[in-house]
Amino acid sequence: MKAEFKKIHELGVAVSKFKDLMAEGFCSMLKAWIPELHFSLARHRSGSGWFETLLNSHVNVSSNGEIFSVKERRSNISSIIRTLDRVYSLDWISSASKNECSAAVGFKWMLNQGLMQHPEELSKYFDEKGVSLIFLFRRNLLHRMVSLLANSYDSQAKLLNGKHKSHVHTLEEAEKLSAYKPFINQTTLISQLQQMESVSAKALESFNNTRHLVLYYEDLVRNYTKLVDVQDFLGLPRMKLTSRHVKIHKGSLRNHITNWEEVNRTLQGTAYESFLCDDY
Repeated sequence: MKAEFKKIHELGVAVSKFKDLMAEGFCSMLKAWIPELHFSLARHRSGSGWFETLLNSHVNVSSNGEIFSVKERRSNISSIIRTLDRVYSLDWISSASKNECSAAVGFKWMLNQGLMQHPEELSKYFDEKGVSLIFLFRRNLLHRMVSLLANSYDSQAKLLNGKHKSHVHTLEEAEKLSAYKPFINQTTLISQLQQMESVSAKALESFNNTRHLVLYYEDLVRNYTKLVDVQDFLGLPRMKLTSRHVKIHKGSLRNHITNWEEVNRTLQGTAYESFLCDDY
């Protein structure tokens, strides 16, 4: 029995060393070409924070966060281009930087952070630089609305020991945040959902000619092979991607909305009825 355990242990060590050598070999090859330039286009509370931690768990990816959250960097098209040039010339230093071994370099860009104000200029820039886009949306916009309202509430209430957290790493923290159940205005609900759809559709239309991949949060949660598609899209060696993020709002939305019955009646028989049944 001990001999069998020893063999299993040796096999595990050999596999680990092989993976390390593969990564090192890939890093050596990277010195001969320019990294894949990319960024993720998303909307707040669509899983973009979780998705970026998954990307950055890959040894050959440097995704530098929400760099256009700083208003000065998006004040006009010139400041936007200057910021993009810094990122794609590998002159942007962040905790995610892996400049010695980066096959894909990028960041996270929210649709309300200057992107949609300059679609023509940015499309031209992307084409000239060979930048690829990853669109990350959420199919269930009612889930997104709950997440937005809850996150907005916590920014004031600071439920976790007086600190606001948009993302958590423990089940205990997730349970504390999910205990708050937002009230949804059923009078404006359908028009708000329509507006959310319109913004996403406009983004796709504006950058449809740029090389891109469209992802949905729900698909990533339910189907790990979607992460394989992402790695193939970015020209990366396939690896298991991991994240410490813990999902906050689990299960049926019935458990996360104060006025569930009113919301349920409002959406029954509409194009958004399926949002009521989604459970993940």
